[in-house]
Amino acid sequence: MVAARRIFLGAVLALFVSTLQGQERFITVASTTSTEQSGLFDHLLPIFERQTGIKVHVVALGTGQALDVARRGDADVVFVHARPAEEQFLADGHGVRRYPVMYNDFVLIGPKSDPAQIGGGKDIVVALKKLQAARAPFVSRGDRSGTHMAELALWHAAGIDIDKARGAWYRDTGQGMGPALNTAASMDAYILSDRGTWLAFRNRRDLTILVEGDKRLFNQYGVMLVNPVMHPSVKKALGQQFIDWIISPAGQKAIAEYTINGEQLFYPNAGDSNA
Repeated sequence: MVAARRIFLGAVLALFVSTLQGQERFITVASTTSTEQSGLFDHLLPIFERQTGIKVHVVALGTGQALDVARRGDADVVFVHARPAEEQFLADGHGVRRYPVMYNDFVLIGPKSDPAQIGGGKDIVVALKKLQAARAPFVSRGDRSGTHMAELALWHAAGIDIDKARGAWYRDTGQGMGPALNTAASMDAYILSDRGTWLAFRNRRDLTILVEGDKRLFNQYGVMLVNPVMHPSVKKALGQQFIDWIISPAGQKAIAEYTINGEQLFYPNAGDSNA
């Protein structure tokens, strides 16, 4: 009886330890909404999980909010797209090292009727000046995301102080890329979007790409391990394993293979040390 009980307790303990170990085989990645809403993570993570046995829990927010999550130590890895903010994150000691991963570009979307007459242009600065002069309806994410930061930088490049120039024509949504695109579609408004989310977006209604191809619309993504010295709860080994995979030939190939209707959404460039 005693022996049987010991065997039973031993089995329960082994199961508990096994379960605990299984629970520890996951990481939390704080990332931008574009990696999720474009469908990229739905494509990448099952491949990574099959190859490593590590589960990935994604917290998808604007880049600024994702970095805030990491600053609190509530993520193991950050995967975002606003290099100045990423470099500040590192300078503040919250990250270990930034690795370039991939790029795509931003596009200026608007109604096919194009009341501001910007369609077909490749100069984003000229387009924004026309939008502001026409007071054409414009939807901004307004959420400190990488896209929002890029938008503000482009207004600045156009010589426009958007805080002073904004009016009823300029609408801050405080939302992710998908909901902001829905708002633009319902308003027949202009909006800056990352190309990946736009390609995955289905509720386009009368919206179309009007301006693309300007080098200032380049959109680089980077990944960083949250500093385990500052945040001891960080799963250093598992988080680094995710980073190593995403910048490896296997991870880069998986990124390149993600397409929608035959169009590639992201272009791997982990080998570019200047990215």
